[in-house]
Amino acid sequence: MKSGDSDLVILRDIDLEITSGEAVAIVGASGSGKSTLLALLAGLDTPTAGSGQVEGASLFDLDEDARAELRGRAVGFVFQSFQLLASLTALENVMLPLELSQREKNIEEEARQMLKRVGLAERLHHYPKHLSGGEQQRVALARAFVTRPKLLLADEPTGSLDADAAAAVIALLFEMNQEYRTTLVMVTHDESLARRCGRIVRLAAGRALPGAA
Repeated sequence: MKSGDSDLVILRDIDLEITSGEAVAIVGASGSGKSTLLALLAGLDTPTAGSGQVEGASLFDLDEDARAELRGRAVGFVFQSFQLLASLTALENVMLPLELSQREKNIEEEARQMLKRVGLAERLHHYPKHLSGGEQQRVALARAFVTRPKLLLADEPTGSLDADAAAAVIALLFEMNQEYRTTLVMVTHDESLARRCGRIVRLAAGRALPGAA
């Protein structure tokens, strides 16, 4: 990446292999490259050098349409800021990835069942502005899991929540991750949350520190 007349190196010498079903936490100070690494794993960014594979596909050899298709089929996302569409109800937000994947099944019923799974069966027709932060993040979890992704990428999933709501969301995230046998990669500043994962990758100045837990 360019910054003025010089190169800005965000990540370097990253060699990371994540096996199916693993739960991996990525931790590090602000600016260490955590979110950039997550974006690379999702195929949202492409590196100036290097390679990556997801589900056997050589991620950076694919064009943007093919990467988008792979994300829609195999990757779920949970963001700190929820990223719900304000103009859609909870049900419509969860239906959206199913509609985009053009599934032929009863997508409304699938979305209803997933919202029931996260404890929001009575909030189907509420818009995000009428939901608490914890409820919004549970809608986001339902949206992330409704496509049964192989890989779930979570970027500071509790960063906007109070302690009680955060604890409930994290308990639900790990329950569903095991239930659906998803591979989890989570960026977090919370060391106690990171330790709930099977492995911790620590970044500093764009490099992975040796001796990851």
